[in-house]
Parts: sequence; structure tokens; C-alpha cells
Amino acid sequence: MLNRFQLIRNVGSFDSVQGTAATDLAELTLIHAENGRGKTTLCAILRSLASGDPNLIKERSRLGAQHAPHVVVNCDGAPQPAVFQNNAWSRVIPDLVVFDDIFVAENVHSGLIVTSGHRQNLHELILGAQGVALARTFEQLADRISQHNSQLRIKAGVIPSATHGALSVDEFCALTNRPDIDQAIQNAERSLTAIKNASAIRTKSAFARIALPPIDIASLETLLDRSLTDLDTAALTRLKAHFDKLGEGGEQWAAEGMEFMKVAIDSKNCPFCEQAIDHSEMVSHYRGYFSEEYGALKRDITNTLTAINETFGGDGLAAFQRVVQTAVECRRFWSSFCDIDELNLDLASIAQTWLNARNAIVAALNSKQAAPLEKIVLGEEAKAKVEAYQTLARQIAATDSALQSANVAIARVKTATAVASIIAAENELNRLKATKERFSANIEPLCTAYLQEKAAKEAAETQKTTARQALDAHRNTVFPAYQILINDYLRKFYAGFRIEGVTAINPAGRPSSTYCIVINNAQVPLDGSGAGVPCFRNTLSAGDRNSLALAFFFASLDQDAANLANRIVVIDDAFSSLDDHREITTVQEIRRIVQRTAQVIVLSHDKTFLCQIWEHADKQNTRALEVKRDGSGSTIASWDVSADCVTEYDQRHAGLREYCDANSGNPRTIAEDIRPILEGFLRVAYPQHFLPGSLLGQFIGLCRQRLSSGTQILSPADLQELSDLTDYANQFHHDTNPAWRTVIINDTQLLGFGQRTLAFVKRP
Repeated sequence: MLNRFQLIRNVGSFDSVQGTAATDLAELTLIHAENGRGKTTLCAILRSLASGDPNLIKERSRLGAQHAPHVVVNCDGAPQPAVFQNNAWSRVIPDLVVFDDIFVAENVHSGLIVTSGHRQNLHELILGAQGVALARTFEQLADRISQHNSQLRIKAGVIPSATHGALSVDEFCALTNRPDIDQAIQNAERSLTAIKNASAIRTKSAFARIALPPIDIASLETLLDRSLTDLDTAALTRLKAHFDKLGEGGEQWAAEGMEFMKVAIDSKNCPFCEQAIDHSEMVSHYRGYFSEEYGALKRDITNTLTAINETFGGDGLAAFQRVVQTAVECRRFWSSFCDIDELNLDLASIAQTWLNARNAIVAALNSKQAAPLEKIVLGEEAKAKVEAYQTLARQIAATDSALQSANVAIARVKTATAVASIIAAENELNRLKATKERFSANIEPLCTAYLQEKAAKEAAETQKTTARQALDAHRNTVFPAYQILINDYLRKFYAGFRIEGVTAINPAGRPSSTYCIVINNAQVPLDGSGAGVPCFRNTLSAGDRNSLALAFFFASLDQDAANLANRIVVIDDAFSSLDDHREITTVQEIRRIVQRTAQVIVLSHDKTFLCQIWEHADKQNTRALEVKRDGSGSTIASWDVSADCVTEYDQRHAGLREYCDANSGNPRTIAEDIRPILEGFLRVAYPQHFLPGSLLGQFIGLCRQRLSSGTQILSPADLQELSDLTDYANQFHHDTNPAWRTVIINDTQLLGFGQRTLAFVKRP
């Protein structure tokens, strides 16, 4: 509670005002001030005390003063008091709320216009303290997000555009690192090259099989080791010795001779000498040696030798070399599109190993062919040559296996190029190159900083969403209730309009509110869309606009029920621009506020308005003050409100009573007061018939008309009495008697008509 304006120095019209006990404030304080005397300055001081805004006082610094404004307000709570000095308050009182022109201009309208700022401030007014805290949180998060966006633009700007190409910064920074990035880029480059060479790929064959002819060394050694099963060793030794005696070709000669023996007439005789040979041991050995088994052995040797010569001859080697050369060329083509190992095949070395093995085998077979029954053993050198060939064959088989695996990749390339898009392949390659750049030593820290800022922004956006949900839940409760309260007050003010559609809106910036005026069930927008269109500006009178502002203010107090008991309410000229029929409602609402708040301070230039509040106030807890002239400035003093509460009617009535009771007062003045006393009474007693501006004669004429129609206003006796009193009173008024100043007043007659007038105005 505010207790006293202890000091007001160098502010507005106040030079140096020091408060005293006579100017203490009470639970209800009424302050009268003529226009321009300092009432608005007091409101500015109180508004500054509520918000802590020093500009409200600084801008009212007393012109010509040598020192800065200095204000001391004695108030409850610690520290005591509140001091404004050096352009700052020692404390603020946030429970203090002010209705004045600033409230109207900030929350309702500026003259004839309702701006976005009004709707934003009204949004906070409707929300109340709890809602404003939610809105502040929402706005702070919105500001934080805006700051994050600013930082994101800065941090995005330092990432070279050349590194991310067609990718946005977000897409670039979101790329995932790949340990195989170089291989992936190579594969993508190959894929792109393959797509560009799709026609050639479609017709190009894959790898043919590559293999060295096999050498069955086990079969070869078996053949070289073969002899005849029916010929024992001794016989074989004897035959060998005999063949040696025959010399070169001796065995062949013997073999041919055995053929002649097969066709001889008598095989028991020698075809040369016709001597009997059936008992010849040597011939028996010959027959065993040159048997069918011997022939088969020779044929096997010959066939094997022929096969070796055919397979491992020059043509075979040349064919293998051609296959290898084709594979080398094939590898050269396909290595542009997939991974294929180098074909490290030394054809000269292969040919040499080939020939070495072939020659070793052929030499052994030649030896066997020359002596079929002799067991031929491959020497170590020959075996080494064959083993070298076998090793080479295994190596070439492994190479062939790798090439056949490469054929799988080649098949994939063929399939991929058949349906692939060059644009898609180029995009993928660019993406992979961007990925490599993204995680380079220079760029990765920049992207990390950007992602951290982005994560902070996303966290703030999540918090903002939560804050909005809480704010929306609060608004969904208070906004409909606020509309109901406003319309209740507008009905009390007898306004010819109501409001609808009080809703919150969420523009990009600060939360706002909107509503519309409804007149004759037609909606009137706040903003006119053009000339000649009904809107707030041209449909509401000044009284209507002020009634709307008061309704907003009173409704905001009702919405603040939880804190209302602690509120200090300041109302400055609430009746300004209001029509007469709304004055009593305003007075009644102020009286109700007094009962619900800690303190109410009402300032006005209208004494009648303040007197109406005073008449029904608790005088023990009410104080009346006056801002009045003091030299060239103003001061605050106690105001004898009781003296100003006596109306002109009361004064005239009292004067007539005193004349009738004690013969005091000026008779002419008393005579002139009779008609105003009658008019004042009739306006109160018969307001629907004696309208403001009406004359007594008009009212009497109306009463006579109604009397004849059976709907009387006054009884015949009362009407006659009123007519008589009026006839007497009209003598003393210029509008009914041009010579009213010269009418002689008879005391007895005046006393009689005065007493009859007092008796008439006592009627119910």
C-alpha cells in the first residue's frame, strides 16, 4: 500500500512538494485536479514506480529546473520508502496497476486506430501474470531461436560453398563419414564411366577360362614303368642281351619277324630256315615278348606321345598365349569399371616352363618307345620341370578363379548400366566427394560447430513447442472468460455493441490477440479495408471507445483474482468522454474494486464524479486530496470533499427551508429558486416524462394530455397544485416574464408558496 507522496521535486508542475500527515493516502484515495495542474504527472510517477521505467519521469523533468527529478514515495514493505533518484528507483511495486491514457493507448486504441501493438499488449493483459510469464518464456525462446538462426547463417557462411556444391549446408553437414570413402569414390567414378560407355559394355564379353593343359604325372609314370606280366626277368634279360647283339633296330627286326611267324603255314618252323622251333626256348621268349600285351603297351606309349605332342606342341602353346592376351585386353577394358587384379603372367616364362616340362616328358616317352619293356624312370631334373609346370598350372588356375569372380562384377556392371542414369550417377559421385570434403581436417570443425548450433536451436524449438502448448492451454481458459467479462461490463455501461472472437494468434514474432466489434448483430472489423467501410474507427463514439477501454481494464482485474487482494489500482479520469448514463456504472465498479484490492487511487478533474464515489465510501478508510496551484507550480493538499458534494439542488432546497423556517435569505433569490427546485424534483421523480432540456410548461401539458386519455402521470389534485406553483414561480424568470426583475415580492405570499413547494417535492 502507498502511504504518502513524501517528496516530489522537479517533476512536471511540481517544484518541491513535501507530503505531510494531512496528505496521507488511504485504502481509497480520491484526488481532484483541474486539467493541466499535475494529475497526469502523478499517474506517470505511479506507472514508473510499477514498471521501473525511468523515462516516464525523465520525460516530465520540470523545465528550467537545475536538478534532476527526485521522488520519494512512502509505502509498505521493505526497504522503505521507494526513492527515485539518479534516474532510477530504489525499488519497484509490480502490484501497482494503472488505468490512464497510456493504458488505453497501449492496450486498446490510439485515437481511432487499433494497431498490432495494441493487440499484442491486449494479449498480455488478458493472460494475466501467470500467462504473461508463459508468454515471456515463449518469447524468450523465440528470441533464442532467432539468435541461433543468426549464428547458423554465420557458421554456414564460413563453410566454403565449393565443398558442398549442390548440397545445402544442412545436407552437407549431415553426411555420414565412411572409412572406405576413397574406394567408394573410385567405384562411383567407375559406375559413371560405365554408364557413359554403356554401348561398349553391352557388347564387350567377359573373361574366358584360362588354364594350362593338365599333366597326369601318375599315369605317365605308370606307363613308363609298365612291362609284360608273362615274361620273367631272366627271359627279359636274355632277350635284351640278344637284341643288343643284333645291334640298332634289332628289337624292331625281331618284332617284324614275329609278325611273319604269325602268318606262316606252320608256325612250328622258322619262316627263314624252316627248322623246327617249337622246342626253342628263345622263340618262346619272343612270343611272350611280342604278345598282344606288348602291342598294347607300344600303342599306349605311342598314343601318349602323340597326345603330348599335340597338346603341348607349338599350336597348343600359341593358343594358350592367345587366351592370355585376350584376358589382358579384357582386363584393360573392364578395370575401368570394377576391381580386377593385374594379370601378372610372364608369357616367355610360361612358354619356357611349358616347353621344359613337355620336352622332359617327350624324352621319357621316346625312351620308353624305344624300349617298351624297359622301365623308364623320370629323373630328378625332369620331375622338377614337371613340378614347375604343375605349380604354374595351379597359379594360372587361381588367376582364372579370380577372373571368373570378376565376371560376377562385370555382370553387375552390365546390369547396372542397362538401367542407370548419368545424372543419378553424377549426383552420387558428387555426394561421395562432398563426404570426403566434409570430414577433411579443415572442414570437419566448421561442420561440427554448425551442427552444435543447429542442435541447440532444435532443443530451443522443442522447448518453444512445450511453452506454446502450456501457453495455449492457459489461453484456451482465459480468453473465452475474458470475452464474457468484457461483454458483461459493456452491458453495464449500456453500450450498443459487444465484442466477439477474442482469440490469441501466433504470428512469427510476438504473440498477439484479435477480436471484432458486433453492432446490430453485424461484425465490425478493427481495421477498415477502405474508405466508406464500417470499422472501429467510424462506428464507435469517443464514449464507446472509452467504455471499451474501461471494460478491458476491469475485466483484466477480474481475471487476476489470485493476486487482486494485493493490487494497488490507480484510475485516472475513468469518466473522461463517458456519457452521463455510464457514470453511475463506473462509480459502482470502482466501489466494488475498493472492496477487493489493497488500495484504490482515483484521480479526476470532475468533482461530481469523485463526490459520487465519496458519498458511499467508508469514510474511515477514505482520503480526499487536491492538486492545486501553488505559485507557478502545483502542490498536493487535503480536499474538503463534503463541501463540494452539496449539489445546486441541495443548496436551493436548503435555502428555501431556511427562509420558511427562520425567514433567512434573500426573498428574490428564494422566489427565483422555486422553479428550479420543482424542475429538479420532477426530473428525478419522473425521468421518463421530464426529460433533460424539458420545461415545466411542457411537462404540465403532457400531464394534462395523459389525464384525459386515462394514463395519468399526476393526479388531478397534484397537477393543479403544480400548475399553481408554476404560475407563481414563472413571475421571477426571464423566459416567462420579461419584467421579472420588477415583480414586487410579498413575504406572506412567498412563504405560502414556499411551504407548498416544500410539501410538493416531498411526494413519493
